Amino acid sequence: MIEYWNHIYEHFNPIAFEIFGFKVHWYGIMYILALLSALYMAKYIVQKDKLSISEKTLDDYFIWVEIGIILGARIGYFVFYVPDNSYYLLHPWQMFNPFIDGEFVGIRGMSYHGAVIGFAIATLLFVKFKKANLWQLLDIVAVSVPAGYIFGRIGNFLNQELVGRVTEVPWGIYVNGILRHPSQLYEAFFEGFVIFIILFLYRKKKKFDGELIALYMIFYGIFRSFCEMFRMPDPQLGFIIGHFTMGELLSFVMILAGFTIYFIKLKQITHKISKK
Repeated sequence: MIEYWNHIYEHFNPIAFEIFGFKVHWYGIMYILALLSALYMAKYIVQKDKLSISEKTLDDYFIWVEIGIILGARIGYFVFYVPDNSYYLLHPWQMFNPFIDGEFVGIRGMSYHGAVIGFAIATLLFVKFKKANLWQLLDIVAVSVPAGYIFGRIGNFLNQELVGRVTEVPWGIYVNGILRHPSQLYEAFFEGFVIFIILFLYRKKKKFDGELIALYMIFYGIFRSFCEMFRMPDPQLGFIIGHFTMGELLSFVMILAGFTIYFIKLKQITHKISKK
């Protein structure tokens, strides 16, 4: 059994099926499952916790942020992970071109941290135009996103991308004849499942609106940095500073942002209580 697992990529086709000549990858299916599970969890939390947000508002918000996430993830990939990106920055539409020399190859290459930036911009615009409660929305996101993130990283694993570093652990996966950590699954577990469980169980004990999203940013940054120790640096970048990868540096910024939000919101709520 363990040997079969070690050689799982030799027995698995990343293409699920073809339709009208287009190849549908398991990664794409996992991405759709990620979106649907995040939306379902958001609606479940709103209903279960009796939050004052309508289903229509949640559906509209989902559309806004999904556009922001896709644009941010794709653009962020070229900004953060493509060294010679001047052509794409001058011709941004080429970032979304799924054809190379007339052949359909799909769109590969997404940046999680770019997605966060796109998500943040879309959220701020939605709150401005729809007059929604910013921090209440973000706390719902903090719990629902990790649930979907699990499927996203499983999709990376099935797509045989973002592979792990060379290892000798018995549960390693052979990638092109080299035994490597299944780091995508580590990320699915720690950055998805573990964070989801923590925030889901803690959500009703939160001290102020905005606490959950701050904790999400902190926990994600910590777990992502941990998992980066088992993941191969992006080949086009390598290590950025010493033994730090781009993912670790961006996660450090995310941790700082999370702590900043946490203490600012905590100070605000403490100030309000002291004035009463």
